[in-house]
Amino acid sequence: MNKPGKQLRGFTLIEILVALAIIAIAMGAVIKSSGSHTYSVSKLKQKTLAHYVAMNEIIKLEVSGKLPDYGKQKDAIEMAGQEWFWTREVVKMLDPITGKPTTMIRQVIFTIYADKDREKNITKLITYLAQPATVSKAASAGDGQ
Repeated sequence: MNKPGKQLRGFTLIEILVALAIIAIAMGAVIKSSGSHTYSVSKLKQKTLAHYVAMNEIIKLEVSGKLPDYGKQKDAIEMAGQEWFWTREVVKMLDPITGKPTTMIRQVIFTIYADKDREKNITKLITYLAQPATVSKAASAGDGQ
């Protein structure tokens, strides 16, 4: 089948080994990148859910109609099939005019953890709650006229 004088040309063993080495290095980089992406997505989901936990707890405080007591409190709650552990610290605020502590506004710091030992926090959310306004009976009676 081969014509005399015409030599067949192909890849040498060294060329094939070099090509395989390049492909192996490239595939290793792709696999590492894929694994890193998967880890990042998982962490982002965890941070988002932890933020929702903190926001839900803050809304519970707002809806209660009263300011939380000063100090630290620990609790746990289940959300999205996972148990979340949180700490809440309520801090006194200073009146910006007088510079004295005020009882009307409180700083609330929620720290959310995924582990019961509360060693590594996932997120921290700081908010400020004010004493809800009260409407006197005399003022509300005049609104109907």
